[in-house]
Amino acid sequence: MGMELLRGVLKAAVEGGASDVHIKVDSPFVLRIHRQLVTVEAPNPNDAWMNSVVDTIVPPHARRRLDEDREVDFSYYEPGVGRFRTNIFQQKGSFALAMRYVKTQVPSFDELGLLPVLKDVAASARGIVLIAGTTGSGKSTTLAAMLEHINANFKKHIVTLEDPIEFVFEDNQSVIEQREIGLDTQSFQHGLKHVLRQDPDIIMVGEMRDAVSFSAAMQAADTGHLVLSTLHTQNAAQSVGRILDFFRPEEREQVRRQLAGTLKAVICQRMITTVSGGVTPAQEILINTPTVRKMLEENRLEKLGAAIETGRDDGMQTFNQALYDLVKARKITEAEALAKASNPQALDMMFKGIFLDEGRRILS
Repeated sequence: MGMELLRGVLKAAVEGGASDVHIKVDSPFVLRIHRQLVTVEAPNPNDAWMNSVVDTIVPPHARRRLDEDREVDFSYYEPGVGRFRTNIFQQKGSFALAMRYVKTQVPSFDELGLLPVLKDVAASARGIVLIAGTTGSGKSTTLAAMLEHINANFKKHIVTLEDPIEFVFEDNQSVIEQREIGLDTQSFQHGLKHVLRQDPDIIMVGEMRDAVSFSAAMQAADTGHLVLSTLHTQNAAQSVGRILDFFRPEEREQVRRQLAGTLKAVICQRMITTVSGGVTPAQEILINTPTVRKMLEENRLEKLGAAIETGRDDGMQTFNQALYDLVKARKITEAEALAKASNPQALDMMFKGIFLDEGRRILS
């Protein structure tokens, strides 16, 4: 029952619209379909089967890490079925697998319900664009949609650094090379160090994790490149502080000034359940307008929230404004909006027709 069983389960997962496959010893195969867990009618894997699968699918570069760390991430490609972002780990002394299906069909702006301002941001000639949010907020999908928009409309050379690859792109107007950490390059730092020699117009980095990668991103943006990446934060205004936290206190002043010159936009998103039972992103958007740039230069980060609130003409919006619009468009319920809001009291007042112009008061 070796690899045929695995292939059969993966094929069933893709055909059934599953996002993830979970496999552990002495338990049924489990698929995640529309966020729900569903078991598969198939023989339960035993230790011998699991060990033979692990020996077959783990690439050589990942085997050493698996032996040392007891867990590893890599991409697994099953011919005729698809690519899976795979994590192997140990539990109760046995191996277990979590496999996420990597889509080749990149969702469009309209399918995802993204705002038109993101197309303008994606068309920027240079600068740093960050998609922020917590785990599972759809950052990678939004990033992929922006890249696909560029790919469909502009002749650009795009190099991605990903850990691991989540969407597979096909060249359209643009030329795209996707490099997986561990397989195609040693690390994000290593890949970023050499990327400028590869003559890119656009660099996509899967995640900003440290001072080294952020410094490299700022250097690339400084020299006329567009850098797209993700950041793990709760809101757009907080993201600037998070970036500065990567650096030592004595470096922050210089980094903040450099960031004022290179930042293009921060788009922070949360996934909201829709009336129809699907999900849609609510997005807080910070654009580096002259006002925002001045705040960054003068270290008035506490006023960024107010700048977002009053910057609708420039394409900015707060989470509350995004949620309010989604309710008015009848996409989500008021209850769901209030549950996901940063400031439910202010949003509740908006629903009652009371709009407090806090932002203008703070800025004045």
